[in-house]
Amino acid sequence: MKKVIYTFALLFMFFFSFSQYSAFEVKVTGSGQPIILIPGYSCSGAVWNETVEHLKDNYKLYVLTLAGFSTARPIQNEEILATVKDQIIQYVKDQNMQKPILIGHSLGAFMALWLESSAPDLFGKAICVDGVPFISAIGNPNATEESVKSNPQFDKATTIKNFENLPNENYVENMTGAMLYQVSDSIRAKEIATWSFQSDRRTLGSTIIEMATTDLRDDIAKIKSPVLVLTSIFGTKEASEKVYNTQYALLPNKTIKVADSKHFIMYDVPEWFYQQVDEFLNAK
Repeated sequence: MKKVIYTFALLFMFFFSFSQYSAFEVKVTGSGQPIILIPGYSCSGAVWNETVEHLKDNYKLYVLTLAGFSTARPIQNEEILATVKDQIIQYVKDQNMQKPILIGHSLGAFMALWLESSAPDLFGKAICVDGVPFISAIGNPNATEESVKSNPQFDKATTIKNFENLPNENYVENMTGAMLYQVSDSIRAKEIATWSFQSDRRTLGSTIIEMATTDLRDDIAKIKSPVLVLTSIFGTKEASEKVYNTQYALLPNKTIKVADSKHFIMYDVPEWFYQQVDEFLNAK
């Protein structure tokens, strides 16, 4: 009887734990200082596979896939990204992680900044791979949350509907073509396109608007840990530096480096990427 009760207790703990963190799936690899790796928009945590191989001998790696992206189960929350943020913070506390490092790409970099500014004493260093605190201000530095939210082009319900109406036929083929503007390798482009096809359409529509209408440019002044910002080429190196220095103006302890790369820096220039990561993580 005791064994039966013990088994039920374990099952209860498992399902309770799972329900606590419905906003992401996590895969844990390696041992050592904790690093949380957050993929970008629509991507699986598998986007970090090669990075995991590079780091796993020295760090304990928590690779996330956000709810609704790729094959991860979606959540129905009105504010998906805010829910992700809150649950990651709770997960770090529940796991008793000591100053976990954050590495995020694109939307994942935005999430890393949101986490660091929301709980500056909880997290250690952060690496932001081609992501910014307010994506809507890249082309218009005077944009604000209010001006974006009042623009009909950023209506969440309409955007979700548009995503839901995208035909499945030729989705991967068309998206692969679009992804070749963001990554050089055609096999990688198709992989990313497949993750997008697998993703929940409501999540794709909702999260892109949530990120576009959330301005962290002032909030990042609260971040206490060092942050490495890696940016791709926006036409020229000088143009990239200008955009990123403007976006990150209030971040106190930052290093900004420009990669000779498209958006998926860890795919296009992996050796350069690993060198920047290692130097930053090893620095005192």
